[in-house]
Amino acid sequence: MSRSTHRGSEKGLLIDFTKCIGCGACMEACREANGLPQPAPGDPPVRELGGDNFTVVVPREVDGQEVFIRRLCMHCAEPSCVSACPVGALTKHPDGSVRYDGDRCFGCRYCMIACPFNIPRYQWDTNAPIIRKCTLCYPRLDEGQEPACAAVCPTGATRFGPREALLEIARERIRKHPNLYVDHIFGEHEVGGASVLMISPVDFAQLGFPVSVTHNPLPELTWAIQKRIPNVVVTGAVFLGGLYWVINRRMQRAKEAESGPADAGRRSES
Repeated sequence: MSRSTHRGSEKGLLIDFTKCIGCGACMEACREANGLPQPAPGDPPVRELGGDNFTVVVPREVDGQEVFIRRLCMHCAEPSCVSACPVGALTKHPDGSVRYDGDRCFGCRYCMIACPFNIPRYQWDTNAPIIRKCTLCYPRLDEGQEPACAAVCPTGATRFGPREALLEIARERIRKHPNLYVDHIFGEHEVGGASVLMISPVDFAQLGFPVSVTHNPLPELTWAIQKRIPNVVVTGAVFLGGLYWVINRRMQRAKEAESGPADAGRRSES
């Protein structure tokens, strides 16, 4: 889906790190909304994205100042994961969400390589693994509700709404409180823009965000990889088919060799 088909109508999240208190309510609500297991009592805090964690709240200390940051899918305007997927398991929708269809996925994990924010996770510990990531709670969006994380945030650190309106809110906060915020809305321009926007009291680079990523959309780069996939698939199929034929033929010959003496004995007895 091109940028022109969804820009202006897409929704998104504005995450304000100055307002986050690290309570983890967004993580709990995310797990409940997506049917993910809740951690057991006594388990250490979850700080990394994974198959059972679509968003995490992570404390960072910069120059003596503690900042709580969130990590989740950025829902890029022109997602490189979508362009890299050879089977259409990932799709960008007009509401701003990047959705995933596990029934189509065959586990190539190209989306993991293509994502500039290192977001998608693979279920390594299951017999039928699929890719896992934030969905922007699109079933809730389809019903006219906001994402679960925004609905439960007690301080308003996570806010849901039209992307353009959220950008205006972010710009106004930065303009009114220049001593409180750095002059950077992460997600406004990175890789062509995203539906998840973030503002912070300290530089995003100091918080571990990839601020050096291009402002240009990445699909034209991932397409250079994707267009080679058919040749790779065909070559691999031919190789595997030939390997199967050789192994099968050897098994048949071994079976014939084992049965040969017995057949000869039966013929001599008759």
